[in-house]
Amino acid sequence: MSNELFDALNFLVKEKNIDKTILLEALEAALISAYKKNFNSSGNVRVELDEDEGTMKVYARKVVVDELENELEEITLEEAHEINLSLEVDDVVEIEVTPKDFGRIAAQAAKQVVTQRVREAERSVIFTEYEDREEDVMTGIIQRVDSNFVYVDLGRIEAKLAEQEQISTESYEVHSRIKVYVTKVENTSKGPQVLISRAHPGLLKRLFEMEVPEIYDGTVEVKSISREAGDRSKISVYAADEEVDPVGSCVGPKGQRVQAVVDELNGEKIDIVEWSEDPVVYVSNALSPSKVLDVIVDEENNSTVVIVPDYQLSLAIGKRGQNARLAAKLTGWKIDIKSESAAKEEGIEINPISELEVDQEDELLD
Repeated sequence: MSNELFDALNFLVKEKNIDKTILLEALEAALISAYKKNFNSSGNVRVELDEDEGTMKVYARKVVVDELENELEEITLEEAHEINLSLEVDDVVEIEVTPKDFGRIAAQAAKQVVTQRVREAERSVIFTEYEDREEDVMTGIIQRVDSNFVYVDLGRIEAKLAEQEQISTESYEVHSRIKVYVTKVENTSKGPQVLISRAHPGLLKRLFEMEVPEIYDGTVEVKSISREAGDRSKISVYAADEEVDPVGSCVGPKGQRVQAVVDELNGEKIDIVEWSEDPVVYVSNALSPSKVLDVIVDEENNSTVVIVPDYQLSLAIGKRGQNARLAAKLTGWKIDIKSESAAKEEGIEINPISELEVDQEDELLD
């Protein structure tokens, strides 16, 4: 029976990719439990496993004493000297107490405990594997859909795409492939749990990293993202090297790079703007595709007043205020948009920022 146990152990190590030490510790714990239960022992015992010999031995650990008070945990000095004359009081002596039929009984009793430890160890391996994928994009296959979740097979685990992390304009079909953003990996009492998203801004950033080599290697930096998933997003980018066009790098030849991202997000519109440390320039860029005449900055209140031509007012604000809302979120500045005529009526002096030679290169895919 011992050889069968060791064979099973080695199979699990190979098949489940589990640390052999973990299984050996689990087996030892199970055998100690089996011995105490089946042989009415509450003493301190140790199990020794010898894989080469295919044996399992049980040793009772007893303390050498002058006067015996607990025969399960103690042994008299006289008895100890029968084992080894060098033993003294307070020494610990081990005595083999392996029952003749221990292998059969131990195997039966150990099965449930070892199975549980194997399950725990396997969960730990899976958790470690997927923990490293947090804040990354993974490709999975949709397994099933209910009113609360879309369940996506990511290989060794099934992840949950919650309703609030889904895109309302998307249709999730069973067996279809899908790219998802891993928001969190938890090790729960029921095992590892992977939470994923299609709506998170991180998905947009990772998709651009996959399509734009300059972002992946750090030549171009993604500074900020504002997103209303499934509808429209804005992304600001920056390149320290003046010879590198950060917006053009993201757009790609004939718009191929940004189009690949748009296709993955099923037509979500994406504005790519250049980041600037100057709030006048940055806010102006962020309101793309609208033309901006002037940006008045109130640093104390972290707010701006943006002046646009009358005919550009609705474009600057956007449908249901979306363009202004996304620009404010992208830049971190409050934005109050006024038409040129309204600004003049209020006595606001307009200093056209075109004189600053602002580069407003961007790409809007309708």
